[in-house]
Amino acid sequence: MPYVTTSDGVRIHFEQTGRTSAPPVLMIQGLGADKHGWDMQRLALTPTHRVIAFDNRGAGRSDKPPGPYSLEQMAADAIAVLDHLGVADAHVVGASMGGAISQMLTITYPDRVRSLTLACTACRNHPWRRELLQTWADTARERGMGEMAKIASRWVIGPRSFRRISPAFGWMGPLALARPRHAFVAQCEAILAFTDDQSHEDVIARLDEVTVPALVIVGNQDILTPRGDAEELAERIATAELVVISGAAHGFMVEHASTFNRVLIDFLRRAERAHQHRLHGERRLGAVAG
Repeated sequence: MPYVTTSDGVRIHFEQTGRTSAPPVLMIQGLGADKHGWDMQRLALTPTHRVIAFDNRGAGRSDKPPGPYSLEQMAADAIAVLDHLGVADAHVVGASMGGAISQMLTITYPDRVRSLTLACTACRNHPWRRELLQTWADTARERGMGEMAKIASRWVIGPRSFRRISPAFGWMGPLALARPRHAFVAQCEAILAFTDDQSHEDVIARLDEVTVPALVIVGNQDILTPRGDAEELAERIATAELVVISGAAHGFMVEHASTFNRVLIDFLRRAERAHQHRLHGERRLGAVAG
């Protein structure tokens, strides 16, 4: 089973599918979720891309140290996976907390990113969302993951799809009972600690430095990271295009997978063309200078 050990000794589990010569896509999941949250996207992308998905520290088969965790360290974990695989740069796709990690990664390691996709995420936490995350953390700590899942699932799945789709969300259904509460709490606290730190404001201020193609995508029924959060991201990132999926809630990568996959694949195709064009231009300039 593939693992990479980070600089602080945490083992991160990853899995890659597709041809190693294909354009690489690094997929970063959200709070409490593991790489299986991307299964529908991995299936769709594998024929044309080298898909790299991993479990954040505290989730899936990665180590679950007692904490504290930080979003900066989780971005470094992602880079450690790329380094281990010898991948110089990749198209980065992040959802929810994974979107926050992806923003951090893009700002901190800009040369490692071919394009940036931010799904159901935000660049800041409003007071109401901070209170909600604290409630989730407190519930998990005091009453267990099963009780936390009952509360959280209503924020993630659209009301029309709740009964039909909720079993597919591993971190919410019965499988949530098997997830250690301390790791989930540590991830929640990493999000809350980041928004209290000056580095959070630095990341927001530096979003206008992003020069690679960017896609910001949100469901119009998302009540956890509503459309306004996506609009702010799209305004701050000059290269971003905003896509709103009608009828979709926070978990649209499962709930509206076919629509999301179509939008994502089209964007990645265009972003890869831009990347290759940029490389060709750099080679031409190098040849002239030589």
